[in-house]
Amino acid sequence: MGLTIEDMLVVSKDKYRMEFLAGKKGWSNSISWILLIEDSMVLKDFKGRDLAVTTGLGFDSEEKMLRLVEELVELHAAGLVINTGQYIFDIPKTVITYCDENDLPLLTVPWSVHIFDMIKDLSIRVFLQSETDEQISNALIHAIETPEAKGIYEKDLLPHFDVDGTFQVVLISTGDLDVMDTVERRRISYQVQNYLENITHNGHFFYYDACFALVLNDVTIAQMKDIIEGFVGRAKRKLPAKPLYVGVGSLFYDVTSLKLAYERAKAAVNYAIKNKKPLVYFDEMGFYRLLGMVNDQALLKEMGQLVLQPLLEYDEHHNAEYVETLRCYLENNGSVQAVSEQMFTHRNTVIYRINNIKKILETDLDTAQERLKYQVACRILQM
Repeated sequence: MGLTIEDMLVVSKDKYRMEFLAGKKGWSNSISWILLIEDSMVLKDFKGRDLAVTTGLGFDSEEKMLRLVEELVELHAAGLVINTGQYIFDIPKTVITYCDENDLPLLTVPWSVHIFDMIKDLSIRVFLQSETDEQISNALIHAIETPEAKGIYEKDLLPHFDVDGTFQVVLISTGDLDVMDTVERRRISYQVQNYLENITHNGHFFYYDACFALVLNDVTIAQMKDIIEGFVGRAKRKLPAKPLYVGVGSLFYDVTSLKLAYERAKAAVNYAIKNKKPLVYFDEMGFYRLLGMVNDQALLKEMGQLVLQPLLEYDEHHNAEYVETLRCYLENNGSVQAVSEQMFTHRNTVIYRINNIKKILETDLDTAQERLKYQVACRILQM
């Protein structure tokens, strides 16, 4: 997760007498770079996850400082450090409240601190941590792709993970990450990471195979749900124009199970994208767990289309909803009333459609075996 605000405070609390004032929910924000801000014009260089540091020279009024933190929130900054004692002595309560409400970490260091030395020191730490993160990402990808080669990736993970502990994979997608250019994808990556709370060294975030991957280590189910459901809520509020789809895999022990954890998360996120659901837990997918874990997706599609081909052709030529009507009919145990309510369609229309469907498929759907065949086919197409 990079050098986080928490990491920085641990290093700087005594060394630079750094104090944390507000924005505790951004405690785990990772820092991509550190920029000295004395004028709002410099904010154009922000790429996301940047840490702003200011002496307050250009923000020496409550109005100016409030506008600064508002812009930093809009830019998804990692946080703000104010060098107090020369231009700014007291941080206005309105600024502190705004940072708390918007999860922007706000910290101070006294004027006696040599701020350029501090920026240089922390920038080196950010750079070194980014190299470590790259090493961890590569090791986790090796664990996913070649779990049997434990000797290759375990040595890189041991300093950072309990390799015998629990692992859970969460995949996050916009549905089109693979077609974005690198700059746009990195921008969204920074935003996504800033919406994740309470993750420091119990997780690792990286991009892999058209998804953002979050690998959680030794995190309980309750903690995971708190992190992920909070993330989904924040993303919906703060990034309304770009829908995110989240798939959560099952909990496994031992790093060699990471491949299976990843595959289940992949099945969940694919289901979320297909059905436009913001959050899907693999363990709650019921029958779709089986379909999602079939590697030969072309075979599944073929099986679904082969059984329902006559209805698919009818729908295409007549702009009808026979496949959807059949799915609702089967999933509601043949209840015409339930289908009518679900599809907002008159009862007589449903009866007419079902009779036509039976004629087209040349079946009465009167045996459990026959109904199961079509129900599975409908679910395959839904996947």
